[in-house]
Amino acid sequence: MLVHLRMTVPTDLSPTIEDLLVTDDRVTNVVVMRGVSVQPVGDAIEADVAREAASDVIDAICATGLPARGGLAFSDVDGSRFDAASAVGRAAPGDPDDAVLWGAVLDRARTSARPSATYLAFLVLATILAAIAVITDSAVLVVGAMVVGPEFASIAGACVAMAFGRWGQAARGLSRLVAAFLVAIVAVMLLALVARATGLITSEMVTRPWPLTGFIWHPDRWSFIVALVAGAAGVLAMTTAKSAAMVGVFISVTTVPAAGNLALALALWSPDEIRGSVSQLVVNIAGMLVAGVVTVWLQRAFRPVARS
Repeated sequence: MLVHLRMTVPTDLSPTIEDLLVTDDRVTNVVVMRGVSVQPVGDAIEADVAREAASDVIDAICATGLPARGGLAFSDVDGSRFDAASAVGRAAPGDPDDAVLWGAVLDRARTSARPSATYLAFLVLATILAAIAVITDSAVLVVGAMVVGPEFASIAGACVAMAFGRWGQAARGLSRLVAAFLVAIVAVMLLALVARATGLITSEMVTRPWPLTGFIWHPDRWSFIVALVAGAAGVLAMTTAKSAAMVGVFISVTTVPAAGNLALALALWSPDEIRGSVSQLVVNIAGMLVAGVVTVWLQRAFRPVARS
């Protein structure tokens, strides 16, 4: 597997970048187009690098000062058919599936810290589904709410930021998460008050036994253990671009269902369920944060060592 690099390089820096790429046996298909870059004025350089070595090569390029004076973009190569692709793969340590493009991961972490109307809309819709799941005691709707909820992006982004010591970015991401949950809970609570006033729902619907969904507001030691496992799996899936595994993470933790039940419990004032829902929400988020940060630390600590 390869990562394609595309750079716009000032003329005086071009020989340094070119030499760095050409002398690295983990890099192939080095192309230098002299004088074609207009902004900044200089050259355009492209190359392919083994995915296992991409972070090291990108770090070396950035150490030359290119990000401040030019540009560097990179993307995965979906397919390739040439012998040199296998050669650069053999020259790079590790397995391409284990490789992490930390630059891309940090970009996603920064994005997850920014407020977004779409993010908020998905969280509100997921919380509404969770509230309906509580009223109807529907396990299917609980799963649906878990999948629709976008909150893990903020949690994973905060984990990456904390693991890299970017505390301000982590704080912004967690603040976004808390603010979004507050908005979603208040929105669903207001809808529940309207539904109660019109007779659509009653207190009995929320406080009666729920054989299928009662776990939503009953946190225990297993809730924290599941959150730890889900947090580790989610961050691992995000950093290694294994998006299919993320669905399993979404349906493992009950953050959004707990928020939906909290909104209903507030509207119909059920103190026991309010306390249980808040506890479930806090336990899940805390467990995912702890496991996510540890997972990133371990990935960085045990990254393959480049061959000399």
